[in-house]
Amino acid sequence: METRVAVISIIVERNGDVEPLNKLLHEYGDMIIGRMGIPYRQRGINIISVVLDAPQDDIAALAGKIGNLPDITVKTAYSNVIG
Repeated sequence: METRVAVISIIVERNGDVEPLNKLLHEYGDMIIGRMGIPYRQRGINIISVVLDAPQDDIAALAGKIGNLPDITVKTAYSNVIG
């Protein structure tokens, strides 16, 4: 199955619950290349970047599940690299 490299950008607002987010990321862990989290204390948010190499449907499914979590915003950027 063809895979794509993508970055999922996540912003967790002050009231966002990170436990369900971490469970989702763990569930898709074998597709994740790397992850970086940055707390922005002055604004009361956390910014997380997750890089994946996975089938496009799986990337979209993960992003959709994350996007349904309260007080969490998500956007996905896909590369043109297909493997």
